[in-house]
Amino acid sequence: MATHTYKFDVKMTCGGCSGAIERALKKANADGLGVDTFDVSLEKQEVIVKGSIPYDALLEKIKKTGKEVRSGQVVE
Repeated sequence: MATHTYKFDVKMTCGGCSGAIERALKKANADGLGVDTFDVSLEKQEVIVKGSIPYDALLEKIKKTGKEVRSGQVVE
């Protein structure tokens, strides 16, 4: 399965916000859903994920945290 890098612009206002997204991505990784690595940056308001998880499934995981996803794209 192909591996992609995804970049999302997510509205996060505090460490709790970024922590919620980190927990969701860790769980997706543990569940074997195709999340290899991720980086959540509160300062840049961005989430970068590498893996084979489909874009729509990843977007759903991030949205389930209740955070506003302003934009998302496949970087590679």
